[in-house]
Amino acid sequence: MQELITLECTKCKNRNYSSTKNKKKNPDKLELNKFCNTCRKHTPHKEIK
Repeated sequence: MQELITLECTKCKNRNYSSTKNKKKNPDKLELNKFCNTCRKHTPHKEIK
């Protein structure tokens, strides 16, 4: 049940990363601290559709 998700920067709304997750085990939205090339710093990235 692995599904492909896209991660979006919460500051600049740039879609930088893609990842996979198991939606049966983790039904809530994923949020990770990643480096954003546009902001040039580490920012929280949230899962979008």
